[in-house]
Amino acid sequence: MNATRNVILASKVFVANNFFTRFKGLLGTRKLESGRGLVLIPCNQIHMFWMTYAIDALFISAEGVVVGVAENVKPWRVSPSFKKAYRCLELPAGTISSTGTEVGDKIEIE
Repeated sequence: MNATRNVILASKVFVANNFFTRFKGLLGTRKLESGRGLVLIPCNQIHMFWMTYAIDALFISAEGVVVGVAENVKPWRVSPSFKKAYRCLELPAGTISSTGTEVGDKIEIE
């Protein structure tokens, strides 16, 4: 939930917070369905090696504030690194622009 803009980013979010779940991430999926997301903890940068589709990524501080955005990250690319990020919320491509999410927005993950 983007509390700043009062908009739902994803209604079903999976958490990857250990070595194995973070390593697997979205590998082996054909696409990230609308309304779905993956939270990587800890995470301040992502890569798209071996992926077959693009995603959006929000980099969020420990306090829940967006400190970086990476839109439409394509397969075989690497996102910028955001030093202040504690987690990354991966979303279907186009989610960031369609929700107006920006750096500084407050994100709530339940």
